[in-house]
Amino acid sequence: MPTILAIESSCDDTSAAVIADWEVLSNVTAGQAVHEEFGGVVPEHASRAHQLNIVPTVAVALSRAGKSADDIDAVAFTRGPGLIGSLMVGVSFAKGFALAHNLPLIEVDHMQAHVLAHFAEDPKPTFPFLCLTVSGGHTQLVVVRSALEQEIIGRTIDDAAGEAFDKSGKMLGLPYPSGPEIDKLARQGKPTIKFARPEPGELNFSFSGLKTSILYTLQKKVKTNPSFVKENLPDICASIQHSIVAILLRKLTLAAEQTGLTQVALAGGVSANSGLREGLQALAKEKGWTVFAPRIEYCTDNAAMIGVTGAFKYAAGEFAVPEVAPAARLE
Repeated sequence: MPTILAIESSCDDTSAAVIADWEVLSNVTAGQAVHEEFGGVVPEHASRAHQLNIVPTVAVALSRAGKSADDIDAVAFTRGPGLIGSLMVGVSFAKGFALAHNLPLIEVDHMQAHVLAHFAEDPKPTFPFLCLTVSGGHTQLVVVRSALEQEIIGRTIDDAAGEAFDKSGKMLGLPYPSGPEIDKLARQGKPTIKFARPEPGELNFSFSGLKTSILYTLQKKVKTNPSFVKENLPDICASIQHSIVAILLRKLTLAAEQTGLTQVALAGGVSANSGLREGLQALAKEKGWTVFAPRIEYCTDNAAMIGVTGAFKYAAGEFAVPEVAPAARLE
C-alpha cells in the first residue's frame, strides 16, 4: 500500500497524519484555544488559525513518521462537511502540496472517516457492522457494509448530541467545550433530575426538546433557590449525561434489532464520553453484542482517520478529479 499524507481541517483542529501500509506512522493535531472565551467556535478565527498551523503541523507529522515529501504517494484531505473557511485552508494546502509533488488527491467525507477510524489500529470490526456516530454537529446510525459502502439509517433532525452537551454546559456556566467537563462532573454525581426526552419516530434523533427541558427545569429550580446550580452541579451534569446517553442507546438498540447486526461500533468526538462507553458495554453484555470503540485520539477530529479512509479509496482507485478545484465542491 502507498504512503499517504492526510489533512483534516473541518472545524477548529488542524491535523496531519502519515499512513503507510495501513499503519498510522504519525498523527499530529494543533488545537485552537482562541475559542474558549467565546463559548464556541468562531469560524473566522478558526480559518485564520488553520493558516498559521497547517505548515508546521504537516512538517511535524512528516518528521515523526520519518518521511519526506518525496516519500508521499498521495494526499488525502477532508472535503466536508465542516466550516467552509476551515475546509478551504486544508483543501488549498492539500492541492498545492499535491501539485508541487505531482501526486494524486483523495477527497474524504469527514463522517465516513469517523466510522473508518476503527481501522486505524486493532481490534477492527468485520463487515457488516452497525456504527453510532456522535459528534458536535452530527448524530447518525450507519450500516457499514464495506469500507466504502455506508448507509445512514438514522440521523438527527435538529441538534446533535455533542451540541446538546455543549449548550447544556453553557447554561451551567461551564467552559467550552463543555462535553468533557460534564463527563468529569457527572462521575461525581447521580442522575437525580428528570428531563423530558421528546424523540422523533423510527431511528432518527432530536435533542432540541431535551435542551429546552434542561433550560426550563434549571430556570424553575433557580427561581426558588438561586444557588441551585452551584449546590447541585455534579447531579445536574449526571442527569444531563444520563438523558443524552439514554436517547442514544435506545435508538441504537432499535437499530440493532431492525438490522440484526451484533457488531456495534462507536465513532465521533462524543464517543469519548465515559458514560456512553460504559452504558454501551453494559448493554452489549445484555444483548450479546461485540463492541468496538477507538481510543480517544481517533474519536475526536484527527487526520489519521482521513488517511485510513484515503488508503481504502486509493486501493479502489477513487481519486479527486484534478481539473476541478476541490474547494469548489465543498459542502
